[in-house]
Amino acid sequence: MLLQKHYINTKIKYKGEYVYHLVFYGGVSGDIDFAEYPNKGPIFEPLKNKELFEKATIEGGTIAWPNGADVAPETLYKKLKR
Repeated sequence: MLLQKHYINTKIKYKGEYVYHLVFYGGVSGDIDFAEYPNKGPIFEPLKNKELFEKATIEGGTIAWPNGADVAPETLYKKLKR
């Protein structure tokens, strides 16, 4: 399934603790606290290590970490639009 353009992450910036500032295609942006994610299952558990958490990049239009963890961009977009 192709992502709708407005769901594509274009920029991320680490802000501290478990917070990243995300910018989406079309200009929607804001800070998202990912503090709940390290407790959401085995793929996210390594993110308790702050050094790993800080190494997020954009892959496939969303935030992703070196261990393979990522979050669906539409989920993040909807969090910002609340």
